[in-house]
Amino acid sequence: MKNILITGTSRGIGLELVKKLAHEGNRILAVSRKIADELSLLSNVTYISADLSKASDLEKVKNEIQINFKKIDILIHNAGAIVNKPFAEISSEEFEYVYKVNVFGVAALNRTVLPFMPNGSHVVTISSMGGIQGSLKFPGLAAYSSSKGAVITLSELLAEEYKVQGVAFNVLALGAVQTEMLQEAFPGYQAPINPEGMANYIADFALNGNKYFNGKVLEVSSSTP
Repeated sequence: MKNILITGTSRGIGLELVKKLAHEGNRILAVSRKIADELSLLSNVTYISADLSKASDLEKVKNEIQINFKKIDILIHNAGAIVNKPFAEISSEEFEYVYKVNVFGVAALNRTVLPFMPNGSHVVTISSMGGIQGSLKFPGLAAYSSSKGAVITLSELLAEEYKVQGVAFNVLALGAVQTEMLQEAFPGYQAPINPEGMANYIADFALNGNKYFNGKVLEVSSSTP
């Protein structure tokens, strides 16, 4: 049994990750601004409503770990924000919001959780093919794709910094998955993979990927987007 913290658990891939990993007997700390009703029906799951850009909410997460979990074996950064607008039309507030969720929130939660991660732990950050050098870029995703590139570099650096402590950092750069977030950004687009299928892959990688990888970015895409 592993103690696993997952962010962005109100819907889509994050919710499916909680369900799968909890059903396998792991103990889950689900962190999201909104709480899915399904989480209350699952055993082994503790959920916290938190905005990771707020210091007070990060303190709530820290206190829960200190008091009830004691340690975190796996941290999965799944929370994400996307804005689909031409660059000239994106406001500075929208651009900053995407970075707050996709980059600054990841950094802040790492800083909060790492003191509780023992040797052999694994930090998995969900990025996007849009953040991969040389991959096809889509107009309208300047904030989103650049933020996903930033978080890749952050993870690579932390993998080096935390080698001595035995904590591995890896990134999964996903292609299109049929989630609510994708539909909101690209109405009508049909992705080739559903959230359940992608959650199965991520869950297995989170549990076992650090045996084979550290400081790496794996492209997980069966399509161009």
